[in-house]
Amino acid sequence: MTNKALPIGVESFEKIIKENYYYIDKTGLIADLLANRAEVTLFTRPRRFGKSLNMSMLKAFFEIGTDESLFDNLKITEYKSLCDEYLGKYPVVAITLKDVSGADIATAKAQIKAIIGREALKYNEILNDDNLTGEEKSLYKAIIEVTNGEFVMDDMVLRNSIMNLTHILEKYYGRKVILLIDEYDVPLDKAHVGGYYEEMSALIRDILCAALKSNNSLKLAVLTGCLRIAKESIFTGLNNLRVQSVSDVGFSEWFGFTDSDVVRLLEDYGFQDKYEVVKEWYDGYRFGKSNVYCPWDVINYVQTLRTDNEAVPELYWSNTSGNDLLNNLIAGANDQTRHEIEMLLAGESVKKSVRTELTYRDIEDSLDNIWSVLYMTGYLTMMSRTTEGEYELIIPNREIYSLMKSGIYQHLKREAANKTADAKKLFDAIVNGEPQKFEDTFSDYLIQHISIRDTNVRKEMKENFYHGYLLGILSAVSGAVVSNRESGDGYADIIIKSAETRTGVVLEIKYAENENLDAYCDEALHQISEKNYEQSLIDDGMDVIRKYGVACYKKRCKVKMCHF
Repeated sequence: MTNKALPIGVESFEKIIKENYYYIDKTGLIADLLANRAEVTLFTRPRRFGKSLNMSMLKAFFEIGTDESLFDNLKITEYKSLCDEYLGKYPVVAITLKDVSGADIATAKAQIKAIIGREALKYNEILNDDNLTGEEKSLYKAIIEVTNGEFVMDDMVLRNSIMNLTHILEKYYGRKVILLIDEYDVPLDKAHVGGYYEEMSALIRDILCAALKSNNSLKLAVLTGCLRIAKESIFTGLNNLRVQSVSDVGFSEWFGFTDSDVVRLLEDYGFQDKYEVVKEWYDGYRFGKSNVYCPWDVINYVQTLRTDNEAVPELYWSNTSGNDLLNNLIAGANDQTRHEIEMLLAGESVKKSVRTELTYRDIEDSLDNIWSVLYMTGYLTMMSRTTEGEYELIIPNREIYSLMKSGIYQHLKREAANKTADAKKLFDAIVNGEPQKFEDTFSDYLIQHISIRDTNVRKEMKENFYHGYLLGILSAVSGAVVSNRESGDGYADIIIKSAETRTGVVLEIKYAENENLDAYCDEALHQISEKNYEQSLIDDGMDVIRKYGVACYKKRCKVKMCHF
């Protein structure tokens, strides 16, 4: 057992080691990187898979003056000759673009200037070096110049800033430079949303090409991001770039947690009994030939368990940023796409041609491109490749399944709000005691929208799906609808309390495992009576109480009602 703190949100390798946080050793990445001998390597991985921490680790390893004891007892020390040659031996330029979030090009450009300028300022002792020429010192001063608290380099200086900094540092230290650029594509994503993509892509292209193309001052460069942006868009003429994406074999165990990592972590904190739960919810990603877990999810869940050892898993990863891509897929779904989403929700796979290089402008040009991005960013994972080169894609785990369900419910609520007449028709049929009208109207919704197919998905998950569907429609037109509210001796699926008509409604939803929907309706009604779900409505003074048993099978439903 360990009492070490878990490094939630801590992306500084030095802080994790010095302050004795729990650390799963990924220093083997250094040995693989040096053995690979690529001059420029781009790692693309979904968010929250350890990219920034690994970049911090690389910086701590290579940087001149580093505390070499940081790596004591870690895997990289097994490679003594590499440590003798590289540990603490190189100047490092390390920048992260993950916080570039300007609403316009001027703001975003100012943020990039500040990021590069602050990194350059770390080396201001070079101004005292007599070996540097006046011109070289002038180039450096242009990078770090500040007026009224802001870095003021002009566009030409900005475009050449990283390149010039590496040249100056090589001359000063007499050693080539390690260049680390974390989350290089975040400014492009923000620019796409903000409407200034062309200007930002031109700026990032110029900065990267100047820094990476034929730069003899580089020992090696490493970039990370979520997407590999098309070479003709950003990496024009960059022939020394080696891309390691989620599809590529190699380096796969260094981003994310392997199964053995998770087993050890759970053992160290005394939660071995949670292994199957953690695997169901947070495993399932396939990078190259390796299966990995999302580390952000695992450490957050273990942290939650330390407070409450009966805690249920949560959607930790999906709550860290927006899920616009997934929502766009759902909102733009045609009949074919709806069918494919239903297959995924049923635990099946879909076969897609994946474009591993895109521009942000391409993403929403067609649904096929959105499928590619969902794969690259972790919403889907590859089960296999077909002989024709198509990717067989699946939902990786329970968390993403729940996220996709939630996206469908939210879309349904928005659509119901836009089509209030249909949603109101359904609501009124339920409150007014019209089971056939309820059945017909809800059936129309199921036919027109994404549903869930009858495969090997657990019955509980199927029932939750239809429950959420109905709840989404009803809650869009009435605030009198509550879900899983404690009532009587348990929890009713949905309860409605109409103050206007003093009518209370209890709905219990079942997924029919065969076509005998009547029997499942009867089972639902029996559960309502047995568990006394109507008691809260009685206590609230409802004059009329209606109880509905609802059975669903694929895109069909059956409704039965009884009065209290």
